[in-house]
Amino acid sequence: MKDFNLQGIGMTSRRTRERLVRRLREAGIDDERVLDTIAAVPRHIFVDEALAHRAYEDSALPIGHGQTISQPYLVAAMTAAILGGGDGSTPRRVLEIGTGSGYQTAVLAMLVEHVYSIERIGGLLDRARERLSALGMRNVRTRHGDGSLGWSEHAPFDAVLVTAGATHIPDAVMDQMADGAHLVIPVGNGEVKELKRLHRAGDAWRQETLDHVRFVPLLRGIT
Repeated sequence: MKDFNLQGIGMTSRRTRERLVRRLREAGIDDERVLDTIAAVPRHIFVDEALAHRAYEDSALPIGHGQTISQPYLVAAMTAAILGGGDGSTPRRVLEIGTGSGYQTAVLAMLVEHVYSIERIGGLLDRARERLSALGMRNVRTRHGDGSLGWSEHAPFDAVLVTAGATHIPDAVMDQMADGAHLVIPVGNGEVKELKRLHRAGDAWRQETLDHVRFVPLLRGIT
């Protein structure tokens, strides 16, 4: 396994991470649990070494395979929406659709009991697993699969977070959500999606729009 510098130096140092947290707080992120986790997770190990000096900018960065590591503000905002959705209790079992680099996965894993993460691109998943292992994330299970189908073996989930832009909310995913669960997903037909939070109460669903965002598309199948 590759030997990662988890502490970082220079542009990847703890001080640089703390500057990012200040920017996120100024941008409206006020969940201190999330901000503490953003400060703790070494984002620089989830990007290519050539881009490590940009890891603590508040911007999306390429990770190969036509995918990106999400902007820290969106990671923080979506994580806060998961923690603060529904009745306000912290979800125990979270399904993440789109492991990507593994950065959002790591943030979730520090805040909830169990994370189940699905990635359709095998090469990305291999790299994410290596980084999550380096961080000692033992409460994460990953799968190479089609995220739009969910992960029925581990359902029902207390929360679902989708890290790709969908044209619609997959029925299979909604069926795997527990009563009282909530879903955070970018959805819509245009290039700019509505970031939605849905809450399940029996057979009824309540939804709200949190923001307008741009994400790589949610695609079917595996590669």
